[in-house]
Amino acid sequence: MSENVNQEILDKLTKVCICKAISKASIKKIIASGADTLEKVQKECGAGSGPCGGKRCTPKIKELLEL
Repeated sequence: MSENVNQEILDKLTKVCICKAISKASIKKIIASGADTLEKVQKECGAGSGPCGGKRCTPKIKELLEL
């Protein structure tokens, strides 16, 4: 159980989109609620619309969609 709790804490602290400060936990929640494509995730939370244009977060979001 503690591994699961530790993972949840890490997910809350880990930023997938640095520009918009969007956590891994937020992205996972959006995916779990039905966003099944990169575009749907980005539309829901604004990831990819920061100064880097999604260069840093897009690969991370794609990886989470594959899980």
